[in-house]
Amino acid sequence: MMNNEALNTESCLGYNIFSGAFDEIDIEHKHCVVNTINAYSYVVAKKDHLFRCALQNSTVLVPDGFPIVTAVKMLNRRKINKIAGEEVFYSLMARCNKAGKRVFFLGASEDTLLKISDRAHIDFSDVTIGTFSPPFKSEFSDSDTQAMINSINLFKPHVLFVGMTAPKQEKWVFQNSQYIDANVICSIGAVFDFYSGRIKRPPQIWIALKLEWLVRLLKEPGRLWKRYLVYSPQIYIDILKHLVFKPRRGAKL
Repeated sequence: MMNNEALNTESCLGYNIFSGAFDEIDIEHKHCVVNTINAYSYVVAKKDHLFRCALQNSTVLVPDGFPIVTAVKMLNRRKINKIAGEEVFYSLMARCNKAGKRVFFLGASEDTLLKISDRAHIDFSDVTIGTFSPPFKSEFSDSDTQAMINSINLFKPHVLFVGMTAPKQEKWVFQNSQYIDANVICSIGAVFDFYSGRIKRPPQIWIALKLEWLVRLLKEPGRLWKRYLVYSPQIYIDILKHLVFKPRRGAKL
């Protein structure tokens, strides 16, 4: 596994947040686990010990949210860049395409995976694509997990993308990464929906204005209202607590 100490990171709110350029990540190393962290996952992980362990033990923990970037800026006095899961996906796919690598997509429905595969064959013609759609259930049985691992290892991908939504995907990878024969294992659930066309990402102007969350909320209020209006504000409460009480670095709130 890659050494976390070799990467540029910022210790903030109990996590080592990646602060470098994603192209620095070496895709030739085995078992490089890439996860993303945003306000939602930060708050959920406070009450989900396994999820918190999964994020804390990431080889690369990408700041996929402006609240995380803001936390680093306010608490560490350091400026880092937000890196969306979609940026991670395109960066890895471009590098794999250039080198003629193998990429495996685990998660989503057969229809979504077919759309991803069809588009990837056009966009990244030199990448060999493999897919597997696991059963749709809240928890996988041992036989489910073994079937997934067998499919991945038979294909031997350089990069494995896992799309089963957070925190399910991160916890599954944390529990099974040691058995998976892949160089990079990357959990990016929402990107499966974006790249397949099932869900349209907001136009770039809204992303630049840092209002992507608002557009997504207006499109899917029933699914996202709690994430953005209940969970997201809680990280700012923790930032304020750190600023006021100044706990030692790395201490839990």
